Amino acid sequence: MLIFLNRWVFLRAFNIRHVSSRVCISEEVRNALNKNMPVVALETALVTHGMPHPENIKTAIAAQEAVSSQGAVPATIAILHGRVKVGLQHDELVELAEGKAPSIKISRRDFPYAISKKINGGTTVSGTMVIADLVGIRIFATGGIGGVHRGGESTFDISADLTELGRTPVAVVSSGVKAILDIPRTLEFLETQGVCVAALGAPGSSFPAFYSQGCGHKAPLCVSSPEEAAGLLHSLTDLGLRSGMLLAVPVPSEHALPDAMVEDAVGNALKEAEAMGIQGKDITPFLLQRISQSTKGHALVANQSLIINNAKIAAQMAVEFEKLQKTSF
Repeated sequence: MLIFLNRWVFLRAFNIRHVSSRVCISEEVRNALNKNMPVVALETALVTHGMPHPENIKTAIAAQEAVSSQGAVPATIAILHGRVKVGLQHDELVELAEGKAPSIKISRRDFPYAISKKINGGTTVSGTMVIADLVGIRIFATGGIGGVHRGGESTFDISADLTELGRTPVAVVSSGVKAILDIPRTLEFLETQGVCVAALGAPGSSFPAFYSQGCGHKAPLCVSSPEEAAGLLHSLTDLGLRSGMLLAVPVPSEHALPDAMVEDAVGNALKEAEAMGIQGKDITPFLLQRISQSTKGHALVANQSLIINNAKIAAQMAVEFEKLQKTSF
């Protein structure tokens, strides 16, 4: 008798998708999932809150094209008019990017509100992971994940992205964690959550720091290629562990910012946020905007570059992961 220990393996084996009627999957993404083709999820908080228009939609489209160029299918995720969308069409992405209707950031906790109120929302890392797991997508590309905020030992301001990584079996490809955060404490928290964290680079490489290629703290693990990263995810999936994985990819060197410039910009932005009483979910978009302004746009260029590069790496990883999955049946 054949026994399936892993629900996802069962669904993949028989091309079954048990998904809520509130989730709309595009025909392209649905066909790719049913045919066991490589698919990469993409978030939309960067479109609604992370970048100004029109840079937001240009970056989102470039990320989709980067995924497609490597032989994978992009699945951009958002909420439109209270419906969860997996695989946004161009006109839907334009609507979200232009922001004519208000949008909120969607983490795990926000789905009931956004759906019941029939409003728009850009999914965060946490929110995108939830939906990706629901429909059977195992790899997701973003810019940087959230983490433990500076001073988090007093405020307990810790991103839901970290707990999501501890309980949702999706591999997140990012350029480490956002530079505004406390990176060492974030890595400690991820360890507590049992998350497999690896950096793309030579053994002993520094953990990427979003705008910078390294934060001065050694990465927990290192992999030499997207193929090797796919092997980690394959092992994680094969064991049926209900936890995620983080692949940290350094920002392309030509757009990396000097550490001193980043720290100066972050420090000034944090002081300004404190003086204005900005906190909670509003602080990250505020800080990113101020940092972009203080670096005369260089931070925005770095952000766009790393998002597109991460999408490319994630697609390469997805292609190799599907090869491994097919040989394991």
